[in-house]
Amino acid sequence: MKRVLIIATGGTIACKKTEQGLMPMLSSEELLALVPQIRDIAEVDTLQLFSLDSTNMQPAHWIHMMEAIRDHYDRYDGFVICHGTDTMAYSAAALSYLCQNLRKPVIVTGSQKPIEEENTDARVNLEDSVRYASSDDAFGVCMVFDGRVIDGTRARKMRTKSYNAFDSINYPQLAVIQDGQIIQYIRELKPFGSPRFYDTLDEKIFVFKLIPGMDPSVLLKLKDSFDGFIIESYGVGGIPWIGEYSFDEVLNQLDEEGKILLMATQVIHEGSDMTVYQVGRVAKEQYKLMETYDMTLEAAVTKLMWAMGQSKDKKRVRELFYSTVGHDLLFHH
Repeated sequence: MKRVLIIATGGTIACKKTEQGLMPMLSSEELLALVPQIRDIAEVDTLQLFSLDSTNMQPAHWIHMMEAIRDHYDRYDGFVICHGTDTMAYSAAALSYLCQNLRKPVIVTGSQKPIEEENTDARVNLEDSVRYASSDDAFGVCMVFDGRVIDGTRARKMRTKSYNAFDSINYPQLAVIQDGQIIQYIRELKPFGSPRFYDTLDEKIFVFKLIPGMDPSVLLKLKDSFDGFIIESYGVGGIPWIGEYSFDEVLNQLDEEGKILLMATQVIHEGSDMTVYQVGRVAKEQYKLMETYDMTLEAAVTKLMWAMGQSKDKKRVRELFYSTVGHDLLFHH
C-alpha cells in the first residue's frame, strides 16, 4: 500500500456554517474521518498547515506548502493538498514552480460544497485525489477535481458554483477518474535525478488589465512598488499607440528603469502572438516585451514571481520564464 500525506489548508471542503457565512473550521483528521474508505486505498497520515479561506492565501503560504512537501518527501509516495477553490489554480501553478523534477505526485483538490453537507462533492474529490496520489502513473503537481486530472500549470476556475469548476486550458486533461477507476490519457516518463525545491519568490508583480480609455500614466504611479508588470491585453496581444492613450512613453520609461514587462491576453483560450498585428509587433520589438503565449494567467503570474525570485537580471529572467516547466508552455518565438 502506498503512503499518502494529506495536507489541509482550509477552504470550502473544511467549512462549517457560521452567522458570518461559511468558514474553514474542520481539521485534517476530521476531514479524513468523514471519508473512511480512503484507508482502503492507501496508508494515510494528515498534516494541518493552515485553516484559511483561500481568498486569504498569499505567496508566503505557497512557500509553507513547498516546505511541507520537501520536509516529508522521502517518507511518502504522494501528497494531497486540500485547498479552497478560489485561488487553487494560483497555488497549483506556484507549487509547480516551487517543487520541480518531482517523481512523486502532489495533488491539489478541494470542493464547491463543505464536506459535511449531504450533497457535497468533497468526499469524492478527496477519495479520487488519494487514489490518484497512489497511482504509478502520477507524478508532479496536478489538480484532481470533479473526476478530472489537470496539470498544475493548466488549471483555471471557470465556474463559481458548479461541481465541474475547473478546466484545463490549452492542454488536454492528464487523466479522468470514473467510479474509482483511473483512465490515464497522457503517460510520460518520470524525471531523472533529485527533486528541486525553491524558497524564493518576488511578490512585487502587478497585473494591469487593459480597457479602452485606460490612462497609461497609471503604470508610472505604480512603478516604485513593483518589479514586474503583466499587461493583460486584448486578443493576441497589443498596446495602444495613438494620441493621449499611447503607452509608448510609459513603456520606454519602465524599460529604462529595468522593470520586467510581460504581455498576456484577456482571452482564455489559444494564447497570445504579438507578431500578428502592428500594435503588438512594435511593442515586442522596441521594448523586448515578453509574452505568455499559451500559458494561463495564473501560471504566468506565479512563474514570473518564481523567475524574478531567482534573478533580477532581465536576460536570466527571460531564460527562466521561457523554460518549459511541467506542461506550462507549448510554444514560443
